[in-house]
Amino acid sequence: MSALAPSSTTHSAVIAPRRNWKTPIVLGVVALAAFLGFGVFGDDEPVRFVLTAQDAAIPVPPIETNSRILCLVLGVLAIAATAASAWLVAQRRKVPIWIPMLTGLAFLIGLLAWVGAGGNVPVVFLLTGALSLSAAVVFGSLAGIIGERVGVVNIAIEGQLLMGAFASAVVASITDNLFFGIVAACIGGALVSMVLAAFSIKYLVDQIIVGVVLNGLVIGLTNFFYSAVLSDNSAELNFPGTLPFLPIPGLSEIPVLGPVLFNHRITTYVMFLLVPIVWFALFKTRWGLRVRALGEHPLAADTVGIDVNRTRFWTMSIAGLIAGFGGAALTLGSVGAFVREMSAGQGYIALAAVILGRWNPWLAACAALLFGFSRNFRIWAGQAGSAIPPDLIAMTPYLVTLIAVAVLVGRAVGPKAVGKPYVKE
Repeated sequence: MSALAPSSTTHSAVIAPRRNWKTPIVLGVVALAAFLGFGVFGDDEPVRFVLTAQDAAIPVPPIETNSRILCLVLGVLAIAATAASAWLVAQRRKVPIWIPMLTGLAFLIGLLAWVGAGGNVPVVFLLTGALSLSAAVVFGSLAGIIGERVGVVNIAIEGQLLMGAFASAVVASITDNLFFGIVAACIGGALVSMVLAAFSIKYLVDQIIVGVVLNGLVIGLTNFFYSAVLSDNSAELNFPGTLPFLPIPGLSEIPVLGPVLFNHRITTYVMFLLVPIVWFALFKTRWGLRVRALGEHPLAADTVGIDVNRTRFWTMSIAGLIAGFGGAALTLGSVGAFVREMSAGQGYIALAAVILGRWNPWLAACAALLFGFSRNFRIWAGQAGSAIPPDLIAMTPYLVTLIAVAVLVGRAVGPKAVGKPYVKE
């Protein structure tokens, strides 16, 4: 029996989970930045969190407090959360998702209080703008989730968004009909996705390479047509206007939540509906079961009679339709015209949201909303006269994405067969 004891001990040491200090370290940096940067060295001035507009049907008084005191309290809360994560890692236990979220929320509120010290923080403006600015990323992340769940890496989301934006602006301008512009955007995104699917599924070309090439191709094509055609005929070909706001009677007058959730354009409402629809389709229907089977074990799916490559092709086409709609959200749902390279890397941010969301539509939408909020924060910080250098403010959306990836992506495991072409023997 004594001879077996060392073996048993060694076996226990081998299977014991390894400590991963990445999350406590990143959270510690964020917590110290909130405590020292916003609290200890922050401005000792009042700050007002404005919850409703002055002409709101049901006004809510603003919340006024001292910026430094609030930031110190939030900093201590973030440090306590970091200490809890470090203790859990030391005990070889899993760090629950609410701890990084609590730390991030404390940092975010502290940042708003620090920037708005001596003035107002327009809560409704920040939240409403975050929803609108994140729409394209949400649609792109849904397209990425569907693609990767079926086994195809949809690197071409950037190109699908850009083609959708271009097609929607041109067709809506020519027909003077915004609905036709939305339809054209969906078709444009689907066509780009079909090209990706054809090369990667039928001709077995590396999916990453095809996606990157398609993104460059779409950028080149849209830039060419913008310079050669649209710029000289913008009134006829690139002036579609924007979709109207559609406030929901009664609900839009609810304080705070009303204007944030119930006073948007149709593109944002579609975003609200599409996230649960995609989740339900993927996880609660027979079609979704087949799609996930193709992303995990295509050979097993083939043995039960599923046409792997055909299903992948048409599923990718659906993903392209959704991403193309996201392109329409950039033009008809925001700017009102097409601008060169207006997707501005949002397709790649959508891919990051897919990983952050662990291939789940709900979590990916939350990650996309984080990016939208950071973009809107950049706008507000510039208007508020923040002491943060403008170039650093412009980096905010991408910096937030990098920090979120560093904190959350360690335990994310994608579908096993993603990126692998299937050849039937």
